[in-house]
Amino acid sequence: MSVWDDLQGQDPVVAQLRRGAADARPNHAWLFTGPPGSGRSNAARAFAAALVCEQQDPELRGCGECKSCRTVLAGSHADVASVTTEKVTISIDEARELVRKAQDKPSTGRWRVIIVEDADRMQERSTNVLLKAIEEPPPRTIWLLCAPSPGDVLVTIRSRCRPVGLRLPPVEDVAELLIRRDAIDPEVALNAARAAQSHIGVAKRLATDEGARQRRESIVRLPLSLWNVSGAMKAAADLVALAEAEAASSFEQRDAAEKEALLASLGAPATGTLPPALRSQVKRLEEDQVRRAKRSKNDYFDRALTDLLSFYRDVLMIQLGGSGPLVNEGLRRELDEFAAYGSPEQTLMRMEEINTVRRRLVTTNVAPLLAIEAMALSLL
Repeated sequence: MSVWDDLQGQDPVVAQLRRGAADARPNHAWLFTGPPGSGRSNAARAFAAALVCEQQDPELRGCGECKSCRTVLAGSHADVASVTTEKVTISIDEARELVRKAQDKPSTGRWRVIIVEDADRMQERSTNVLLKAIEEPPPRTIWLLCAPSPGDVLVTIRSRCRPVGLRLPPVEDVAELLIRRDAIDPEVALNAARAAQSHIGVAKRLATDEGARQRRESIVRLPLSLWNVSGAMKAAADLVALAEAEAASSFEQRDAAEKEALLASLGAPATGTLPPALRSQVKRLEEDQVRRAKRSKNDYFDRALTDLLSFYRDVLMIQLGGSGPLVNEGLRRELDEFAAYGSPEQTLMRMEEINTVRRRLVTTNVAPLLAIEAMALSLL
């Protein structure tokens, strides 16, 4: 067992990080990039564990068995701080707190490690707060930033980081990981890995959640109902309703528990009106929960549209006479029939329409229903 075991299909990255962990003076800042599902944050966490590993032999660091390795992977090591936002962006106050932590000396190990899992969600002014800390870091602090691509991070930041590029692992490697780590049935694991298009987190959810598999299938089948305007409007409304219901169910209980815990910690009365001194703190929590819910919806819409893209990807493969495996092999008959009614050029235009909506939902304040209705009409 080692901290590298879950980095399935990333052998060049593992070799690079092993060398870095064995170095007496590793680079002070690293930028982990790769598409969603490639395991950026897992790689950063594994590297952090190897950096503070208790093994004296540099070649053995990242053993996965010492106390330091185990506590880093569990998220409880005193010298490893990790920030991942469930809101739309990382705030400037959160960035300043990271800079403050970076000034502390390691309490038990060789290094203090700061992991920023969503560096792409930092606005420019928040990133500028980090810039000086990364330009002139304390001698025992190492920064690990994660983002989908180098272009998602300011050039002034990425120019000071050592790049670590991850790729989506092969479907077979993802299936093997699910079988070994999560004891998933081999056939279920392979189907989930293929449907998730090698996204490890999504593959695990599909392999273990029947409801998730059913929701995905309903999304992938959406083009089969797009024969007229009314069908397009209904499909768009169903997709939006599904996303909002998914987000609400994910956070309803958690939001209530967080509010209850906050009130208890403040000594607030169980019933009645809150004292004025406490209202601002409760309001701040509620605002954070609203931002978190917005990100959850955006992420779900993006995943749903990615699943929708897989339908047209398969159609394009058939139209071009490709011999590779289909993502949605279970829909082979429907895909063959659909492909016969169009051309590769039409399919590519439809895929571009979906990608355009994905970008709009992330970068603008467009109403999701309006954007997805327009997309559904363009797919007719």
